[in-house]
Amino acid sequence: MTTQASYLKRPSGYDAELRSVFRPVFERIAEGSVQREADRVFPHEQVRWLNEAGFGTLRIPAEQGGFGASLEQTFLLLAELGEADANVAHIWRNHLAFVEDRLNAPVSEDNTTWIKRFLAGEFVGGGWTEANNVTLANLTTTVTAEDGHWVVSGAKYYATGSLYADWLDVLGRGDDGQLWTALVRADDPGVTLVDDWRGFGQRTTASGSARYDRAKAERGNVFPAAERFTYQAHFYQTAMLAVLTGITRAVQRDGSAALKERVRNYPQGLAAVPSDDPQLLQVIGELSADAFGAEAALASSARTLDRIVAGRLSGGDEHARQLLVDAEVAVAQAQLVIIGAALRATTRVFDALGASGVSEKLGLDRHWRNARTLASHNPVVYKARILGDWFINGKDPVADLASLGRGGQGN
Repeated sequence: MTTQASYLKRPSGYDAELRSVFRPVFERIAEGSVQREADRVFPHEQVRWLNEAGFGTLRIPAEQGGFGASLEQTFLLLAELGEADANVAHIWRNHLAFVEDRLNAPVSEDNTTWIKRFLAGEFVGGGWTEANNVTLANLTTTVTAEDGHWVVSGAKYYATGSLYADWLDVLGRGDDGQLWTALVRADDPGVTLVDDWRGFGQRTTASGSARYDRAKAERGNVFPAAERFTYQAHFYQTAMLAVLTGITRAVQRDGSAALKERVRNYPQGLAAVPSDDPQLLQVIGELSADAFGAEAALASSARTLDRIVAGRLSGGDEHARQLLVDAEVAVAQAQLVIIGAALRATTRVFDALGASGVSEKLGLDRHWRNARTLASHNPVVYKARILGDWFINGKDPVADLASLGRGGQGN
């Protein structure tokens, strides 16, 4: 069977080039992150800096005007952004995922238009989840054809990145029960965006409500949800793990800086100066190991997604299912490793700092709050069981993703 032509190409991005472009932007973003977090200032300017640098085009092939980055490179850069500001990094999750979806889509005039929009800096936000225990099985948002276009009505929650977006990615059900993905302009008169996210973490990601009252979507901006790229659940999850990896790295950075600033030790200490105390140094060493483990797990799981893309480019359809299983296993393992590292590090850091570590000026509590919030999106409690069932009983870990409602923005 021949694979249908898409916009995917073999990665051609160079680490050195990518870092030279984006690290200066990340450094600028990091400068004000503590104050933005404290004052709940939405990072519109910071998202614009990234857009202007082309962050949204990382995965677009170089010959089409993007950076040609691999998925591994993309997620490691997202982790660096998460180290600078976990809120800003999470804002990009929906955009990067929709870019990936259009890269996987068949070459067509409509899809080429989307590639051009990405290159022009147009940003995609939105969300699929509905409140009040609604799942994919009983989704209430509707996407219906009407007079040569589509009409979208309904309400979404966890609409991450919506306040920064030009377009909103909306999942709804048609008259015949089919699920559709509709891209709606954020400034459409029928769209209402509400900053009502009340979580104690990730507070400036615009993850609140989005309401659609007969919002218009053009024909070329509506696609069957069943045709979304096969590894999208793994992509969404890995993007979240990238942010958690960034948080873990930020804890090591901030904990190290705070320990160096301490001038007085406790009477029970093993050295007069805290930065010479072997026990406190051990804490920082453990934080570094958590950051190392998180990044290694992120890179390893991201490579399984690159292998899915490579398989598609080579036309190896007979191995596609196994590659998807491999990715499911790797991403689940990475979730266990990275969430464990992030929550451990964001708590353990205070053991090296004493009472001064809880100063609002340092803002170290933001790391735990943000990590705990991200870790709660897709419950890790089930992952070890699913992995064990696969390794011991051979139960397919991807067989029921869609039927359980886990085939969308995370698994």
